Amino acid sequence: MSILFRIVLASVLTSPALALAQTPKKPAASPALEAEFNAFIVKFRAALKANDPAAVASMTKLPFMGDKAYADAAQFRAKAYPELFPAKDRACIQRKKAEYGRDGENNDNYFVICGESIFTFTRTPAGFLLTEVGVND
Repeated sequence: MSILFRIVLASVLTSPALALAQTPKKPAASPALEAEFNAFIVKFRAALKANDPAAVASMTKLPFMGDKAYADAAQFRAKAYPELFPAKDRACIQRKKAEYGRDGENNDNYFVICGESIFTFTRTPAGFLLTEVGVND
């Protein structure tokens, strides 16, 4: 075989391997972070099961999603909780597995997808908190 043929053959055979080696890996949570989130989500799910808006508000970053309409726990309980946590979503959060991810600001997040909603829990200096409820596109 000619040298040129060997070079072409080698490049063809190694290109897919290099492409696979450069595929970004899905981030994984450390065991300590996972344990911290698991402790949080047990409490959050218990609050939802009890339909306790005050307990959910205490585990939520306020003002919720930066909205002045949900600036404090009382407003969150009265306005946001009934809208964001109907019975079907409370039940869904009870059974769905949370998925780990990092956002553009390098924050640790867990996501629970329930129908048309994505519930985001972010690690903050105060521990994990519910930080957002977004639309599942």
